[in-house]
Amino acid sequence: MDAGQLPKEKLFSLYRTMTTIRGFEEKLVELFFSGQIPGFVHSSVGQEAVATGVCAALESSDSITSTHRGHGHLIAKGGKLRPMMAEIFGKLPGYCKGKGGSMHIVSYDLGIFGANGIVGAGIPIATGAALAAKMRGDHRVAVAFFGDGASNEGTFHESLNLAAIWKLPVLYVCENNQYGEFTPASESTSVPDIAVRAQGYGIAGVTVDGNDVLAVYEQTALAVERARRGDGPTLLEAKTCRWEGHVVGEQAFVPEYRPAGEVEKARQLCPIDRLRTALLATGFVEEAELDRIRAEAERELDDAVAFAQAAPRPGPEEALTDVFA
Repeated sequence: MDAGQLPKEKLFSLYRTMTTIRGFEEKLVELFFSGQIPGFVHSSVGQEAVATGVCAALESSDSITSTHRGHGHLIAKGGKLRPMMAEIFGKLPGYCKGKGGSMHIVSYDLGIFGANGIVGAGIPIATGAALAAKMRGDHRVAVAFFGDGASNEGTFHESLNLAAIWKLPVLYVCENNQYGEFTPASESTSVPDIAVRAQGYGIAGVTVDGNDVLAVYEQTALAVERARRGDGPTLLEAKTCRWEGHVVGEQAFVPEYRPAGEVEKARQLCPIDRLRTALLATGFVEEAELDRIRAEAERELDDAVAFAQAAPRPGPEEALTDVFA
């Protein structure tokens, strides 16, 4: 898809979302190393085009399930920075009152049915959401984000099988960043293109350049259209690369496992720079406009951090609230 095919405001929205995700993740890395964030942080720097392109093709009433590397998905689906940052800080005004943390943010109002620390666990949840949508006849679509490693889990195969049988309105988005934790996909996955696994279930399977937000948006829009008209699920594989490790700070306890120069090569394919170049090439987007968007995102991020730092922690009485099992 050429940038000139989309309205200016849509293009600005894509750029704003991507720069916000990048800034959010970079800020978390900084906060983690300064000791302000409890637990682990899984950064999606380098993968911004996938979350942005997919969610830009959805309606607000559609739902998503996310992963342990899910901040970008949440922001792209409409997550607000203040409660997101407060949640990661473990503070009371967070989306889950500080109990979920980085890997378990939920907002049913936004159609975010949960980031998930269990590999592949969001796949059957999205499948269930799609089944509910079909039973209600409300034309909503569900999206399951997951990594290449999760495509080897039983939940993946079971979900695709049922979704194919029942022609559910669900989109399975595999963010193939080439690594499952510290193991290259080439050593753990039987096929180079995960999208070909769709053939085994008789559903649509598409591999797309995950660093090209316009391509991701275009293919997602086609998949969503198929789902809404009752033609069933799509397996969309977006090939990308994470610039950080599996977890921030892993260098302290994990030997080097990535080939020399791999990350630097990935940086040359920066999805944000790529979109910026495409926007400027349209002739109707000015560099100053893009700089303004980036500056606005930075101000919002600084505000979110200040909000989270000043927010109260949950009291002991909160330990017994919102407990369902």
